[in-house]
Amino acid sequence: MGVVGLGRIGTHHVKTLHGLDGVSVSVTDADPQRARRIADELGIRAVATPQAMLESGVDALVIATSTPSHAPLIELAAASAVAAFCEKPVALDLATLDRVREAVDRADIVVQVGFQRRFDAGYETARAAVAAGAVGKILVMRAATHDPVPPPAEYIAASGGIFCDLHIHDFDAIRFVSGEEVTEVYADGAGLDAPWVGELEDVDVAAAILHLSGGGLVIVSGTRRDPLGHDVRLEVFGTGDSIAVGQDARTPLRSAEPGAAGPAAAAYRDFWDRFEPAYRKELATFVETVRTSAPSPCSLEEARAALAIALAAARSRAERRPVSIAQLD
Repeated sequence: MGVVGLGRIGTHHVKTLHGLDGVSVSVTDADPQRARRIADELGIRAVATPQAMLESGVDALVIATSTPSHAPLIELAAASAVAAFCEKPVALDLATLDRVREAVDRADIVVQVGFQRRFDAGYETARAAVAAGAVGKILVMRAATHDPVPPPAEYIAASGGIFCDLHIHDFDAIRFVSGEEVTEVYADGAGLDAPWVGELEDVDVAAAILHLSGGGLVIVSGTRRDPLGHDVRLEVFGTGDSIAVGQDARTPLRSAEPGAAGPAAAAYRDFWDRFEPAYRKELATFVETVRTSAPSPCSLEEARAALAIALAAARSRAERRPVSIAQLD
């Protein structure tokens, strides 16, 4: 396995892969010193470029670079007929993602996209409950992602905005759990915390209402700052049951009810603290997928559907109107 990009998530991925049986890892990064430091720390190999990594004979690339380089790196992997794992989002527009899909289809390689919530035990259980009919007809869902602190301005500048960056995980999880498609989006947002987000034509507080193909509604909320910790939840209210993912002893939410007990344990600090088992499981699954030539558990088609919702939300906020997903195709 070759890992490209050694920021926070890339470094976690390297350590995860390094701990898997039968997996050797090489790394590369735009900062050669960082690549050498991590390689020396783990006793693995650092190479100069992604091209050099592919020429060395790796079986797969794990792409953990900034968003603008995702599509070119997948196309590079396709040109070498090498499987790829790519962090979300694959691209920031549908035309680019479709071009990548065409290259991948021609090369007949496996690509798995990094929507780690699909590998989280809570989301898996909720999906199974909906699929089994235990929840009944979905009436309303509520999805929330609240980061503890805003990322740096340079990160947000290349992220595609709050809907393509932060909320794209919610959009994928909503489709994954409900088994339904999103047909229409009405979204809004505001810059209330970081004064510079407006200069980047972005917001740090967002809300959206989604229409599901089965008729139900979804309420989505997000913030770039939560003083209590990293808060990610999904609630499903149906005609047969009401269930929640992310509601546990570490949920960063304090009850204002008189006499109510506070959280029983320390709140989740960040995305890795909240989803470490899911991140590890998705990479172990990717390794097994490459070994066995199994179908991708999170394909480019799934990534395209989530991106379409994100783009519809961004257009809705800009134009202050509901936007149907069909309008984007």
